[in-house]
Amino acid sequence: MREDAQTPPAFDRRMLEALICPQSQNTLEYDAATQELISRSAALAYPIRNGIPVMLIDEARKLD
Repeated sequence: MREDAQTPPAFDRRMLEALICPQSQNTLEYDAATQELISRSAALAYPIRNGIPVMLIDEARKLD
């Protein structure tokens, strides 16, 4: 069986153990619904594209 071409690769949650926020240097939370890594201390959400976290401050979305 082939995977649906529209389904993005899954994010490997084990990566959370190694990743930290580049701005605050604190841990991140995975939000599966938005496909983002959340830094509560920096109030930023880093996108995950094709299963790969984009850990660039300029690419992060500001949280309210």
